Amino acid sequence: MKIFRQLFYFYIKGSIHVAFSCLTLLLITQQQLFFLKSSSLNGFVFFSTLLAYNFVKYESLVRVKKVNFRNELKVILVFSGLVFLGTIYYFFQLQWSTQVGAFFIVILTLLYALPFFPNRSNARNWKGIKIYIVSLCWALTTVVLPALEGGFSLDSTVLIYGLQRFIMVFVLIIIFEIVDLKNDDPLLRTVPQLIGVQRTKHIGFGLLVLICLLDFLIGNFRLFSLFFILITALFLAFAHENSAKYYTLFWVESIPIFLFLAQLSIATIRI
Repeated sequence: MKIFRQLFYFYIKGSIHVAFSCLTLLLITQQQLFFLKSSSLNGFVFFSTLLAYNFVKYESLVRVKKVNFRNELKVILVFSGLVFLGTIYYFFQLQWSTQVGAFFIVILTLLYALPFFPNRSNARNWKGIKIYIVSLCWALTTVVLPALEGGFSLDSTVLIYGLQRFIMVFVLIIIFEIVDLKNDDPLLRTVPQLIGVQRTKHIGFGLLVLICLLDFLIGNFRLFSLFFILITALFLAFAHENSAKYYTLFWVESIPIFLFLAQLSIATIRI
């Protein structure tokens, strides 16, 4: 039993779970917008997401705090080094336009993690901006990159779909911010810190309705959107400051994975 706990700890702390979550959103985009499936892009998104999250979580420990690492963290850092090699390999398999888009996302990630300006903290600690940067990175990664890789134009349908994805991730992060309310630095000025938990939930519910309205604007209401709205609304409704840490780290981050499996099952039944 101990070995399973250690593996699960590594799966979560090593950002493997969140990388699978991002990958499934990419696969959902490819299926719904009929983008060409690209194993190179899939590999790049999985490895780069894993690398980016580990970089954001552990970079400051290496650069600033210089703490004595436990064995678990040492394993994660070595693992991240191997992931870096995988990221580079898949990056050079991408189309040139996709590489440019990926480079822009890398710049956003570095801006999020590193203090580039003298006497300034990184963007992660800028008041209220964290949620927008993360949502934008996920939308670009899971919608814009597959469009570029397949040579598709960024028309109104793709842009509206990208806006939907931005809102989806925004709502998921809201749940994280509610659960982390007691532990977050007040200077972060997260949404629940600014307006309270109940008003934050109301905004989240409103954004979920907006996702549905955007589907009608495209002229193609998707069952996926309805599933996402219902499941996310439940997690949002029951989120509170005393929720267990795996409420978000595992279950909320599993929502895209569950939806992808559901969509895959529906497609299989139709066949």
